[in-house]
Order: sequence, then C-alpha cells, then structure tokens
Amino acid sequence: MKLKIAVCDDDGSQREYLAGVLAAWAGRNRHLTEVKQYVRAGDFLFDYSEEKDFDILLLDIEMPGMNGIELAKRIRCESAAVQIIFITGYYEYFSDGFDVSALHYLLKPVDERKLFQVLDRAAENLASRQRSVLVADGEGSVKVVLSDIVYVESENVYIVLHTARGEYRTRMALGKFAEQLDETFFKVHRSYVVNLKYIRKIDRTRITMTNGDIIPISRGLYGEVHAALIRYL
Repeated sequence: MKLKIAVCDDDGSQREYLAGVLAAWAGRNRHLTEVKQYVRAGDFLFDYSEEKDFDILLLDIEMPGMNGIELAKRIRCESAAVQIIFITGYYEYFSDGFDVSALHYLLKPVDERKLFQVLDRAAENLASRQRSVLVADGEGSVKVVLSDIVYVESENVYIVLHTARGEYRTRMALGKFAEQLDETFFKVHRSYVVNLKYIRKIDRTRITMTNGDIIPISRGLYGEVHAALIRYL
C-alpha cells in the first residue's frame, strides 16, 4: 500500500523521531510511504488544500497560530478518510479528539510500540477504503481493487487485468489505464505494467511474478525497474 503521511509538530526533534518511527513501521509492513514534515498547522493546510491526498496525519495540538484541534476540524469539513493521530503532552484535550473522529490520542514521549499499533489500525481503515477502478466487461462494469492487480497486459486495443481474483478484459489503451494506477505499479514493457508487490524474481530480460507468469523487460529498463523494486522493498 502507498501511503502519504504528514507529521505536524513545531518541535523539530519530535518530528524527526516520529519520521524515524514511520520509516521503521513502513519497512516492517512493506508499505511505500511519502512522509512530509510541517512546523505549523497552516503550512500543512496549504498543501492539503492543493492536493487533498494525505492518508495519515500525526498531529501535535499545542502549536503557534492554528492549533491541532482547529486544523483537524478544518480537515473534517472536507474529508472523513484522513486518519488523524493526536500526539501531545496534554491530557486536557482528550475529549476534543472525539469531536473530530481522531483515530487515537498518544501522549509524549511516544512509545514506538504503541505508535506501531495505532498505525496498523490506520492502515487497516485505509485498506477498507482502498482505491478501485471500474472495468467494463461484456455485461457491465466490475470494481477491481488496485492492490489485487498482479499485472496489466496490452492486447491490441484491449487490456487484460491479471489479478489475484481472476482476469478481466476490457477495451482501453494501456497508457490510459496506467494513469489510474499509483506508484506501486511500473511499466516494464510497452505491453506490460506490473505491480511491484507481486514480483518474485527479476533479471536483465524478464520478471517472474508470484503467480509464476513471466513478463519481459524492455531493453535498457532493467536498472529503473530494479531501483523501483528496491524502493518498494
């Protein structure tokens, strides 16, 4: 799963500590993560208003200017999906967390084990909202969860989605379909896009997927594919 995570805290050492815990958690669970750090709530809100694509927010409450509770209320006006985790040194704000449907409330100093558990819950909640695509078939449309796609194959004017639950064939250009995919996918050949999650083995000319299928790699792309796989791992 690819997750975009923000750490919003005016304490630089706290931000760095939390970023380190997030990196350890992501590595343990094989999540691709993008972690951004913010000193002020307003800075985060500016980015959020532009993108609205953050999944998890680790949020301090006592900050200069807009505090964490006010920021959470602003976010909740637009999204119920962001997993908000309050991290603070004050008990008195505990009840405010319920008002903004916060996932959890952790007191400083944050215990790594406890934060791991809360992040696991956040990932589970987000998985239940996983991105899907609608694929038209002969009888209508089928919803396919992106994380179930092993690879996508181009066949002239059609594409075939090879998934953990079966195959789906639809009339669409591979490039057009690839625009709907996230960073866990990589175009390794003009006719193939693979999910890095399902790669079992890679060599100079081909990839072996976990289902045993062999996918060719275009000449000169091995280094890029290998680097993408290393980043994923």
